[in-house]
Amino acid sequence: MNRYPAWKYAIILIVLLFGLIYTLPNFFGDSPAVQVSSGKATIKVDSNTVGKVEDLLKKANLPHKGLQFDGTSVKVRFGDADVQLKAKDALAKGLNTDQEDPNYVTALNLLPATPSWLTALHALPMYLGLDLRGGVHFLMQVDMKTALSKRIDSLAGDARTALRDKGIRHSGVNRVGNAIEISFREAETMAKAKALLSDQLVDLSVVEAPAGSGDPKLVATFKETAIKAVQDNAIKQNISTLHNRINELGVAEPVIQQQGADRIVVQLPGVQDTAQAKKIIGRTATLEVRMVCDSPDEIAAATSGAVPFGCEKYTERGEQTVLVRKQVVLTGDNLTDAQAGFDSQNQEPAVHLNLDAKGARIFKDLTRENIGKRMAILLIEKGKGEVVTAPVIRSEIAGGRVQISGRMTTTEAADTALLLRAGALAAPMDIIEERTIGPSLGKENIDKGFKSVTWGFIAIAVFMMGYYLLFGMFSSLALAFNLLLLVALLSLLQATLTLPGIAAIALTLGMAIDSNVLINERIREELRNGSTPQAAIAAGYERAWGTILDSNVTTLIAGVALLAFGSGPVRGFAVVHCLGILTSMFSAVFFSRGLVNLWYGSKKKLAGLSIGQIWKPDDKKAA
Repeated sequence: MNRYPAWKYAIILIVLLFGLIYTLPNFFGDSPAVQVSSGKATIKVDSNTVGKVEDLLKKANLPHKGLQFDGTSVKVRFGDADVQLKAKDALAKGLNTDQEDPNYVTALNLLPATPSWLTALHALPMYLGLDLRGGVHFLMQVDMKTALSKRIDSLAGDARTALRDKGIRHSGVNRVGNAIEISFREAETMAKAKALLSDQLVDLSVVEAPAGSGDPKLVATFKETAIKAVQDNAIKQNISTLHNRINELGVAEPVIQQQGADRIVVQLPGVQDTAQAKKIIGRTATLEVRMVCDSPDEIAAATSGAVPFGCEKYTERGEQTVLVRKQVVLTGDNLTDAQAGFDSQNQEPAVHLNLDAKGARIFKDLTRENIGKRMAILLIEKGKGEVVTAPVIRSEIAGGRVQISGRMTTTEAADTALLLRAGALAAPMDIIEERTIGPSLGKENIDKGFKSVTWGFIAIAVFMMGYYLLFGMFSSLALAFNLLLLVALLSLLQATLTLPGIAAIALTLGMAIDSNVLINERIREELRNGSTPQAAIAAGYERAWGTILDSNVTTLIAGVALLAFGSGPVRGFAVVHCLGILTSMFSAVFFSRGLVNLWYGSKKKLAGLSIGQIWKPDDKKAA
């Protein structure tokens, strides 16, 4: 009746082993490390970079304790801080020929000191949030008015170009607030213009001005969907730009996320230099289009090592040298969008650009006059420039829609589109909240959180064993198993642990033991009703399961609501809370019954159960 089959015990052992393996990394602490990441948008960190790093460390005779490549950066662990500092200097000098314009950024970091056999199983510790590790917190307000203003100015130019191309005469295109007013002398001309603009400028709602206001006039205003799209794009572009810049700080797990409609939260655990962080986050970058210096005389001069008059030397992806003219033809202000896609003719990866009206006119003239020549697109940042791409102009390009293709993979096309979009902030941002948390305060928070969970567990275990005796011991072991499994899941998911997360763990302990209380009390009730010990165990677990399921599902619904609608610390609490509910259901029912069955299941003649005092009603009073 109360014996588990072997496969159920096998499941318990496998889950227990899983919990031990994925919880272990959290006890090894951190080791000094150096992180090597790209210092330029066009420089990629790849497997070749890993080889360079390893060779440089060997030449400098600096032993390391592990080297890993995560796709965007190379991280090297060291035994102590002295070797870490020497390695940083050696890598910075070896990887960058020009220290004033570095291709790679070497940053000091702390990485988990997890043994290699655990990392091979992808067993890594949880990340620590800002409140536990220390660092800086910024709340940034995006200036949506400026983003909308830029877009309205661009659309006003598009309207002028569209009317001029179709030969529709007007008396003026003026911006009035967030609307565009276009005046005409004749109603028939206005009707033609309305049909044209409604067809070509889909982001605008074009209506006729009320009669009696003078000459016929059209009023074009942003559609609600277009306003939301502009705001969403501004937030996304700023977040992408911030991600690219924060890589230079060597932050292990930065938090960069949207808060509300127009705010961005930036949390940098482990960063204490607030001034440097603000400088990197707030710097500006510009996009420029220039022609490549490719005349025979210029090529001959470049071959001899000289830079021809009127040209400048830059590097392209792969560190190839490109000579471009000093004259700037277009800037990023004329670029409205850049998306990765495919060439419609040969289905090769390509980048599709959209220019505003002014940019479209300039680009049309540029491409018509320079067919067969190369055009360079540069990203200028921190006073330094680099060539993102330098395609050959095949034909005249009109309409403001530009395609860049040729010898690109889909990944390179996506990267190039991202660079063109996220080279600069889409709209200015103001820091409206700034907090700095020191590492000592973070360590104090960890100690207090650990003590709260430990003492909470001890208090629950003492109460359960005192009140339910041996069954209380089983319940306490199930609670420990639940805690082990919860930490293992959080580590496997690489969750970021914060103070609210520790609070959720402590709360989970109290909620998890409630299921065991229901089971133990149900077993007591069955014994009071005259059931044999073995029958009481079976009935207790089976009849308590429905109540446990109902109570946990209702609590889980509240946790899912917090997860769906919360943000920041609330979401951190909700993640731990929801996982804790799921692990508690498994441990309280499946694991604890396995212990009970292992202890009592083989005993055929069982006189009683060690489950505490069982109060029975007095026979006379019952009668």
